[in-house]
Amino acid sequence: MCGIAGVVGGRADPALVARMTATLHHRGPDDRGLYSEPGVALGHARLAILDLSPAGHQPMQFGDCVVTYNGEIYNFRELRRELPGPFRSDSDTEVLLHLYARDGARCVERLNGMFAFAIWDRRRRRLFAARDRLGIKPFHYALEGDSLAFASELKALLALRRPAPEAAALRDFLVYGYVPAPRTAYAGFAKLPAAHTLEWQDGTLRLERYWSPPDTVVRRDAARAREELGALLATVVTDHTLADVPVGVFLSGGLDSAAVASCLAAPVTFTLGFDASARSEAAAARRVAVHLGTRHHEATAHAIDMPAALAHMPRLYDEPFADSAAWSAYLIAELARREVTVALSGEGGDELFCGYPRYWKSPGGAGHRCAALLARLLPPLSALGQSLERRALAGLESAAARLCYLNAAQLEWLAAPHIAHADGDPLWFYRQHWREDLEPRARLRWLDLHTNLPEGLLTKVDRASMAHSLEVRPPLLDHRLVEFACTLDTALLVDPAAGRGKQLVRELVAPRLPRGHLDRPKQGFGLPVRRWLRTNPRLLASASARLQDVGILRRPIPAGFRGAWGLLVLDRWLAAGS
Repeated sequence: MCGIAGVVGGRADPALVARMTATLHHRGPDDRGLYSEPGVALGHARLAILDLSPAGHQPMQFGDCVVTYNGEIYNFRELRRELPGPFRSDSDTEVLLHLYARDGARCVERLNGMFAFAIWDRRRRRLFAARDRLGIKPFHYALEGDSLAFASELKALLALRRPAPEAAALRDFLVYGYVPAPRTAYAGFAKLPAAHTLEWQDGTLRLERYWSPPDTVVRRDAARAREELGALLATVVTDHTLADVPVGVFLSGGLDSAAVASCLAAPVTFTLGFDASARSEAAAARRVAVHLGTRHHEATAHAIDMPAALAHMPRLYDEPFADSAAWSAYLIAELARREVTVALSGEGGDELFCGYPRYWKSPGGAGHRCAALLARLLPPLSALGQSLERRALAGLESAAARLCYLNAAQLEWLAAPHIAHADGDPLWFYRQHWREDLEPRARLRWLDLHTNLPEGLLTKVDRASMAHSLEVRPPLLDHRLVEFACTLDTALLVDPAAGRGKQLVRELVAPRLPRGHLDRPKQGFGLPVRRWLRTNPRLLASASARLQDVGILRRPIPAGFRGAWGLLVLDRWLAAGS
């Protein structure tokens, strides 16, 4: 895993790109590289995972092509066997270069892995870039006059200039809890969406989607589907252990990470617990670790972590990010990096296999008139008011009310008018991925895979782990497994009577785990923010006042508001940029 940066066009300056690359040192502390020619400067910060020798140095050149690349291609040795060479290293980077030299833009169709890369084609004077199918690895860019700048993280683009925060992006953050692609929090800076390629030539930019998951059900037999899933899961998890450095596994008390760990022989595992025992899954994870015979490591997040978390969040994410589990991810990455350079995680299981309660609790969102009337009588930020608002809606609006950080009524009540009404439809991001033609559960899964998964969950894990120079790989989001899951009849995954999803995975993995482990209720990985805020109420009051002073909010944040963490982060992000 690495950090990439570059500028092509008239503004290309090796000294500028060197500064951009230096901001990404945490993503690649093992080596630093720079390539330049008139009109081109490419930078690379390397975290050495495959071929640790100098032969893996980047930017790497083959013929007329030069690449700066972040990621892992798990089938690179298979691809290498069909390419003519010659090869000077045992790295996936060199295989990527040779594949592009042969296949051009279609090279992405052959890659099994996670990646974000940019290739400068010297003969055509063209930059070709791509982001992996699920959006595991990030790619940001900015058009600067006749030039294009790009980088793994926004902090590198901020070496160019620091634009003002964009009102529509702040509105999006209040709606989604993150700023969704292609937007960023800064005017003029953009994210390349997942599963897209980018081409820049002579000042002209073109983006194209190259992959979508299947949307047709072809598997309805439970026994056969379970057998296929078992074989595919074993293959995918094994593939994701490809490395020349130590590899471990994040182990929570849930099903997904246990499924990953159970496919390996005596892996090294890592768990984060909380000092609030009701929220901690450490004991459950410990039982799984003992049962599987792993070499297990634990750490505990204490209340004192909250001020440190708020201080670090702007630096980690470069734009506001509302998920308090981001700090949990940061802490477990810190623990794991003491022992390993690569960690496998269970991200994606809930989205693929219908693991969230919304998949079995009224997935169609029928809407109730009485609930709408009652919701108008209650404070929008109250728990009951929010619940009634969800029950009052139907279709996309119902799904959004369950997913959004602030629903429509809350946004209107809390945000200043120029923020709440910025740039039209606040549900634009969900709306562009809403599929009325799919059955209700498949519709929700499609929405999750295209919105909250890449922009929320995977962004969280990438920044939190790379802050410690730790590569995190999610085997459940291997595109082969995603394509398999999307062809399953969701009736094979959800048991509404028992109130649970992921049935096929449960049936497959249950014999490998301690008896009764999968009967535990589902728990999140977020911090106990509300408990901590009760001991320091002035923290929220001060942030609320500042957000009103700068014109983001129109009224104070109520004490006990469930979304307080995101507003605290927004306050710190604004302060860090001033």
